[in-house]
Amino acid sequence: MEWLYTLFIGNGIAHAVLTFALTITLGILLGRIRIGGVSFGITWILFVGIALSHFGMTVDPQVRHFVQEFGLILFVFSIGLQVGPGFFSSFKQGGLQLVGCATAIVLLGVAVAYVIHVVTGTPIPTMVGVLSGAVTNTPGLGAAQQAYTDASGISDPSIAMGYAVAYPLGVVGIILSMIFIRYALRVKFEKEDEALNALAKEHQLADKVSIEFANELIDGRTVEYIRDLVKRQFVISRIMHADGSITMADARSTVRRGDRLWVIADAEDTPAITAFLGRKVEMNDADWGNIPSNTELVSRRILITRPEINGKKFSDLRLRTKYGVNITRVNRAGVDLIPYQGLELQIGDRVMVVGPQKAVEQTAKVLGNSLKKLNEPNLITIFVGIALGVLLGSIPLLNVPQPVKLGLAGGPLIVAILIGRFGTHFHLVTYTTQSANLMLREIGISLFLAAVGIGAGDGFIDAIADGGYRWIGYGVLITVIPILIVSVIARLWLKINYYTLMGLIAGSLTDPPALAYANATAGNDMPAVGYSTVYPVVMFLRVLTAQIFILFAL
Repeated sequence: MEWLYTLFIGNGIAHAVLTFALTITLGILLGRIRIGGVSFGITWILFVGIALSHFGMTVDPQVRHFVQEFGLILFVFSIGLQVGPGFFSSFKQGGLQLVGCATAIVLLGVAVAYVIHVVTGTPIPTMVGVLSGAVTNTPGLGAAQQAYTDASGISDPSIAMGYAVAYPLGVVGIILSMIFIRYALRVKFEKEDEALNALAKEHQLADKVSIEFANELIDGRTVEYIRDLVKRQFVISRIMHADGSITMADARSTVRRGDRLWVIADAEDTPAITAFLGRKVEMNDADWGNIPSNTELVSRRILITRPEINGKKFSDLRLRTKYGVNITRVNRAGVDLIPYQGLELQIGDRVMVVGPQKAVEQTAKVLGNSLKKLNEPNLITIFVGIALGVLLGSIPLLNVPQPVKLGLAGGPLIVAILIGRFGTHFHLVTYTTQSANLMLREIGISLFLAAVGIGAGDGFIDAIADGGYRWIGYGVLITVIPILIVSVIARLWLKINYYTLMGLIAGSLTDPPALAYANATAGNDMPAVGYSTVYPVVMFLRVLTAQIFILFAL
């Protein structure tokens, strides 16, 4: 039976794999338990790791550290790919406000830690460790340890111990703070959904409107002439003539007074275009879909799946000239875009094509329209992105006295966002199915939590018994006070949506488990967008403030 003992208590590869597998399995099973209707989900993996490590199931530190960092990279990279296409537009719609709130949380946390140091006399190196654990920021811990060692010539184990003691309740405190804010401020998910939908309509990129043409000055002119005259991005999809017949509009189609036009335009430009062409009339999609049976005009959504189309513009494909079809809308990640000639197409886009039956079928062959191809993973983009992210995260940004870096989490996250937004410029296929993205994300966060828990378990109980229990209380204060202060201001004064607020909180404390909880609670991408908006700046500030704080001890 020695082999069985070695398998559970040894130090080989089989032991490491078994330990991680057991930790994640038990954590996920416990995460299904609800207490008072609340579940901490996969955060249980962290506590299971601490328990198993305490009873002897540890993993070689180098192996554990690799698994921890690689799991975190997978998690943040999959998030970056998902939110990348809409990241910059969301940043314009309030990103600076979110970054300001996140910065306030970081600075308030440092202030609370310093006040605790002054009141209790706890050494600053220990307080920096508690601070890093309370805000679940491993790069800040590493930067503080390195700064202290380089400046003093010796290491201080209390930094890592303070981190290990404060980390578990740091994770729980963040999630409990989200729950407390939800009930204290009487947040109703139904109202949050309504506000979110209203905001989406306000900022939607494409809008459909029916217009009765009445401009005498351009009566009888072609669609191309009108589009050049207006100088705005819009598409006339169909024309309903006076006799009730509907025809597909192309550049050569003429428009006469009394005709009704189906126009797709930017929501902000719709009022001006409507006023120029005529007046708005109430017609729905079904009215425009009632095409007489004696015409070949059909409309169909076509999926772009051919790799050679990725990154090309409509002007390069010349679909209208070659096949006589009209492109009326492009749907990307649930958002309708205006199909102007300079729009760059991506694999996974859904294009609304209107034209004769045979022409639409030919267009489908050109674009691909094969669901099977989308199920194939694009591993090159993922691993190229991770490699570039590691390079970016390793670049020194400041020296105070040690280099401040984005780290192995911040670098891949930023690169993933950039690839998600600009990857087509370099012919990178950034599309992944929702299931594939979620699988990558869940595996990454599970490995990360398991590794952190296994690493924190050794000596955890002893540290608490030797007075470290007080550090737990200090960590809770550092975690909760900044969150509550800033969240009340953000919610009541700045009117930030609760889903976005959860992402802001998770990002401000660089806490992947809290983000996982927020995503599961919200059921949409808003927490991930908020998290990604503030994360790069917060990561920089956490590393910088941890090193500056250490300097006060020297």
